[in-house]
Amino acid sequence: MSRLRLRGLSTIFEGPKRFLVFFIPSLIFLQKSRDFIAGICKYVFVRTIQSEVLKCLNKERKMAFVCGPRQVGKTTLSRHILEKEGLAQGYFNWDIEKDRREILKGKEDFWRKRLGSARNPCLVLDEIHKYPRWKKFLKGLFDSIGKETRILVTGSGRLNIYQRGGDSLFGRYHLFRMMPLTVGEVLSGGKEVEIPEESVTQLLNAATFAQGKEASEAFEQLFQLNGFPEPFYSGESKTLVRWRREHRELILREDLRDLTRIRDIGLIDALVGLLPERIGSPLSLNALREDMDVSFNTVKNWIQTLDFLYYVFTIRPFSGKLARTLKKEAKIYLFDTSVIESEGARFENVVALHLLKACYVWSDFGFGDYSLHYVRDKEKRETDFLIAENGKPWMLVECKLSGTGADSSLHYFSEALKPRYVFQVVRDLAGDDFFKKNKNIHIVGPSRFLSYFP
Repeated sequence: MSRLRLRGLSTIFEGPKRFLVFFIPSLIFLQKSRDFIAGICKYVFVRTIQSEVLKCLNKERKMAFVCGPRQVGKTTLSRHILEKEGLAQGYFNWDIEKDRREILKGKEDFWRKRLGSARNPCLVLDEIHKYPRWKKFLKGLFDSIGKETRILVTGSGRLNIYQRGGDSLFGRYHLFRMMPLTVGEVLSGGKEVEIPEESVTQLLNAATFAQGKEASEAFEQLFQLNGFPEPFYSGESKTLVRWRREHRELILREDLRDLTRIRDIGLIDALVGLLPERIGSPLSLNALREDMDVSFNTVKNWIQTLDFLYYVFTIRPFSGKLARTLKKEAKIYLFDTSVIESEGARFENVVALHLLKACYVWSDFGFGDYSLHYVRDKEKRETDFLIAENGKPWMLVECKLSGTGADSSLHYFSEALKPRYVFQVVRDLAGDDFFKKNKNIHIVGPSRFLSYFP
């Protein structure tokens, strides 16, 4: 292996000793990952949301909005849907000048030149939210041709945030949030998403874990690289380093320029560099303000912008009926977990991303209203994650790197909040390890636990 490859990868570790303990096994894994990659690449176009998107377009005849981070696979999915029906010409990208001119010039009929003879046409409008009047445009387009034409809208911003005031699109679309790959999605092969209760019941009742080897390999691949398709399916560290640089440039240069009025790109870049070391702890905007030497409102606005652009996501504390829980400070996590140096913080972030995606999928598919939180009280007891179902505690999840003893805070909050399910996910447990402690607390390895989430 070249010195360049070693140098590029070693930057994500804290020192020589940590490098030997944590980095060398990861290199061995990456070198052995080719067979695993070959086995799963046949599922590259089958994403979790695909069946529901098609149902929205074909049966419900509404617009399908697909949003998510840059380079997560939205364009690939939309092009795949078009090409499967022989409608590849129906793809329009606002970032492409030729497409942009056609849209602006042709109004509601811009697509007819390409798809006029199609019996059941389908349009993909990629990054159309960069058009300042995009809501008004889509409302007029759908009201004019919605009965004869299917419309799929994709974007790298949180499209649902825009639904305010006039020109409402309410009732004309369904929103689908597309997230990076997860263990469950990699193993699913395009199978239908099961309702949450059934997924957890299977996890609890499975005597053995039939997909243990594949799940362990998928988890390690996600942990060493990330869940974005290009670096994940490449299985190569060099691809990750190159992709990571390009991904950051796309967001900090293009998206900030096109979608915001922020011009202090250098300061935003510096802020992004400070975030990985704050993963897993309540985010202090005052501390960031002091580090950046800017105002509180400026830092707050920048964090909200990075959240809007799907570079970070935040989870709020859950208070519910507990009187002494924290209610203000959010915790921050990254969609690209590969930039996090600390093994513990990266592990927590990977689990957070899996749980967030599950909440999005279950909510977007109509199984209920699911949201992700954490729990912390004034006595500094804390549990990493709580999934709420329709505002009520449903599942508590604590992350640990090692050990099989039940966490005391997890036990306390399980008694106080009485969620239906309680799990402690331990990084170094073997894939098939699964056992119960202290009444309803289940101890489980990450590959087994995460494989039952979409």
